[in-house]
Amino acid sequence: MIPIGAGAQSRDALKSENRQLRTRLEAAEKEVDDLRNKISYLEACLKAYQGIPQEVLDFYKQEADAQAAAQAATSQPGDATATGTTGTVTYKTDSLLSVWYIHNQMRNSSEADGMGEMGDVHFTSSVSDSVLIDRLNKMNAFIKLPYNETVRNKIVLYSEKMPYRMSHMLALSKFYMPIFEETFRKYNLPMELKYLCIIESAMNPIAVSRAGAAGMWQFMYSTARHYGLQVDSYIDERLDPFKEADAAARLLRDNYNIFGDWSLAISAYNCGPGNVNKAIYRAGGSTDFWTIYQYLPQETRGYVPGLVGAMYAFHYAKEYGLTPADIEMPAHVDTFHINKNLHLRQISEVLGIPLDEIRSWNHQYYRDIIPGNQGTQILRLPYMYSSQFTSRQKEIYAYKAEEFLGGQGGINRQTGSTGGYAQTSGGGSRSGSSYVSSGGRGGRSGGTTRQPQWVYHTVKSGENLGRIANKYHTTVSNLKKWNNLRGENPIIQPGQRLKVGKR
Repeated sequence: MIPIGAGAQSRDALKSENRQLRTRLEAAEKEVDDLRNKISYLEACLKAYQGIPQEVLDFYKQEADAQAAAQAATSQPGDATATGTTGTVTYKTDSLLSVWYIHNQMRNSSEADGMGEMGDVHFTSSVSDSVLIDRLNKMNAFIKLPYNETVRNKIVLYSEKMPYRMSHMLALSKFYMPIFEETFRKYNLPMELKYLCIIESAMNPIAVSRAGAAGMWQFMYSTARHYGLQVDSYIDERLDPFKEADAAARLLRDNYNIFGDWSLAISAYNCGPGNVNKAIYRAGGSTDFWTIYQYLPQETRGYVPGLVGAMYAFHYAKEYGLTPADIEMPAHVDTFHINKNLHLRQISEVLGIPLDEIRSWNHQYYRDIIPGNQGTQILRLPYMYSSQFTSRQKEIYAYKAEEFLGGQGGINRQTGSTGGYAQTSGGGSRSGSSYVSSGGRGGRSGGTTRQPQWVYHTVKSGENLGRIANKYHTTVSNLKKWNNLRGENPIIQPGQRLKVGKR
C-alpha cells in the first residue's frame, strides 16, 4: 500500500523529469536545425566553389600567401613599416638582402604564370567605365590602348586584386625600369613595351615557367641562343635581366618588322610569329588584333589586355592606394669585367658581403662560379663594395681557390694556358678583372668575347623569304642584305643556303 504523500511526490518527480526531457529535446532539435543549416550552407559553398575556375582560386591563394609571407618577415631589428589601403606590412630593410628576399619570395609563387590565363573570369569594380576610359586617354600612350570588357578585367586585376604583388613590383620598378627604358630607347621602341616584364614574370629575374622559359623576360632556350644569350653549364644569361631585356627589345623589333602592328608584335612575343600568322589566316587574312583574338592561343589572348592593365595600374597606383614596398636598393651598381674563374663565395668571404646579396645582382651564374676563363664575363656589385673589390682582387682570387673552384681557377679550358690579366682602358692591369663603370642605376656593359657565328638555312621547295624570316625571327630586308639578294622579290631556289642570323 502506497502512502498518501508518496503519490504526490512521485507525480511531481515525473513532471520535473518530463520538463527536463522536453528541454533537452528542444535543445537537440535546435542543434539538429543548426546542423541542417550548416549542411545547406556548406553544400551551397561547395556548389559555388565548383563553379569558380581553378586559376582564380589559385590566384587568391597566392595573394594570401604573399601577404602571409610579408608579415612573417616582421619582428626583425631595423625593420621599416609601409602602410597602404590593405593594411600595415613590415618589410626587411636592414640590408640589400631585401632585394634577394623579394626575388626569392616571388620565385616561390607562380602568380605570374596564371595572370595571362584568367579566361572568362570577370572582376567587379566600383570604378566606372567612363572613368577608366578617360584615364586611359590621359595616359597618351604611343601604343594604342583599347578598351573593352577583356581589357577592363585586366585593369581591375592589376589595380585592385593583387596589392601585395603590385607593391613589390612598384618597388623593383624603381631600379629596373630606367635600365629597360634605356634599352628600348636604344632600339627606338615605344617605352610602353617595358611593362611586358610585368606580364611575363611579375618582374622576377629568376622566374622559370612550366614550359621552361626563364628570366624576367621569359626566353625559351632556343630563342635565347638565337638572340645571342649564353646558356651553358655555368651561365644562363636569361637570368641577367639587363642582357635579356636587350634580347627582348631586338625580338620585339623583329616582330614589328614582320607584322607592322604593335598588338600583333606583342602577341608574337608570347606565342611566336607562326601562331599569329595562323590566327591571321583563320580570320580570313585580317590583321586586326580583336578580329584574330579568338584564333590566338588562350594564354596569348590576355597578353595585350594584360599589358594595358599593367600600364594602367602603374600609372594610377596612387589613385588605388598602391605604394612601393619598402625595399632598400643601391643608388648605383658597378660593373666589372671578369677574365678568370671566380667563385661568388670568394668575394663573399673575403669582403664580408652576404652571399645572397651578391647572387641578387648576378643570378646568371647559377652555380655561383663566374667562368672568366671562357671569356670576359660580367660581375655586378653595389657601389659601396667597388673600392674593396678593386683593391683586394689578388687576395680574392687566391682565397680558397682550390676548394671553391676545384682546380678550375687557373687553367683556361679553351687554350690550356694559365689565366692572365685583364687590360684596363688606361693600359694597366688587374688580376683577372677590370672595372667598367658605375652605370648610374645599374651599369650595363659587356657580353662575352665569344664571336657570333652565322646560322644557315637550306631553302626547301615552296619556301619564300617571308616564311624563312618568320621562322628565324628576322626580316626579309635582313635576309636580302645578308645574302646579297637584289630586287623587290628576289628568286630563291630549293637547296640554296641562306644566312639567317648569328648566334
